[in-house]
Amino acid sequence: MLYRTTKKQNPLNRTNQSTIIKEAINSYLDKGVTDKQDIYTKVVDQLGVPRPTVRRVARDLRNELLQKIQILQSDMPKTPTSEDE
Repeated sequence: MLYRTTKKQNPLNRTNQSTIIKEAINSYLDKGVTDKQDIYTKVVDQLGVPRPTVRRVARDLRNELLQKIQILQSDMPKTPTSEDE
């Protein structure tokens, strides 16, 4: 007799899953965990999501934060340099 195997579906859609993973990553950062691989391992263990998914979401989070930093830096007043005087 042949049995059909089905892949276990994650009940979260990609957007909700990404949000939850980002929150978990930020939580570990707030707790002072600084090793990237340690954060990935803890998130995988906590949420039961695949490690490549955690790495993808971490990359997205880094890019979002870098964009915000660039926006905030662009509004900073320029300090006069010797060339400006």
